[in-house]
Amino acid sequence: MLAIVAPGQGAQKPGFLLPWLSGWDGAQRATARLRWMSALSGLDLVHLGTEADADAIKDTATTQPLLTAAALVAAAALPVGDAAVVAGHSVGELGAAAMAGVLSTETAVALAGVRGRQMAAACEAEPTGMTALLGGEEADVLAAIEAAGLTAANRNGAGQIVAAGSLNGLEKLAAAPPERARVRSLAVAGAFHTHYMAPAREALEALAGGITPADPSRLLLSNADGKAVATGAEMVTRLVRQVTSPVRWDLCMATLAELGVTAMIELPPAGTLAGIAKRVLKGIEIVTVNTPADLPAAVDLAARHRGSTSSNTAGA
Repeated sequence: MLAIVAPGQGAQKPGFLLPWLSGWDGAQRATARLRWMSALSGLDLVHLGTEADADAIKDTATTQPLLTAAALVAAAALPVGDAAVVAGHSVGELGAAAMAGVLSTETAVALAGVRGRQMAAACEAEPTGMTALLGGEEADVLAAIEAAGLTAANRNGAGQIVAAGSLNGLEKLAAAPPERARVRSLAVAGAFHTHYMAPAREALEALAGGITPADPSRLLLSNADGKAVATGAEMVTRLVRQVTSPVRWDLCMATLAELGVTAMIELPPAGTLAGIAKRVLKGIEIVTVNTPADLPAAVDLAARHRGSTSSNTAGA
């Protein structure tokens, strides 16, 4: 059984889309798609994905539509129909929703643009940040985060939890870290997936009624609880709410294990989610797709692990 996953913000690197726009037989089509998505987002995604520096592509307002576009460009070259389940981490959920047929490409990219701009604006309202905690006992880590007045904004599994909140709280956590846990400050604009993003959630709620989603054509996992979503309308609601809710990627991984997933393809910029899966989902085959040169291995993997599962397993 095959899963295809899309990474979230922080995975991007300067020039990561350059190989997709020249040197392979799908380059012309990929370039045209990226230009169309640029028009939808109001950003020059071709420039951002090929020539822009690290500072330009870490801006939340540009990163989110860029990552959504990257996932969809790569997905267009893959046999997505062979996947029994799809999922995305944070903004990666928009690409996953498009792969599941819930959102059109146009809607996913446009929504990523709004999401990125509104979350960037929310970050400017009050100084906040995020810190990764690696290792330690989960209970101890969560207790330390709460004691510092912070939120466990990302629970990724494999000993990775991200705390988010005020800069004062993050300093307090760094000064007294949980036993056996390493603390690493993250270069992000603010406290994503916390109450600090409430203005962004409100802006998205105002637009949600204008979206006409379809029901998922395959299992689509939600970051909220790791469960498969039954309807397109429910997924849109969850996408909006997720802006202020923690990302439970650990629960998504648990669902993949319960479903018996045997293979995973991670879309570009790939590596982060594959690293977590290698530690959590023992024995599955994984292909990271970062350039068109990775496509043959991904297509072969899909052919060997194609399979389906019923949407009745949505509660898994």
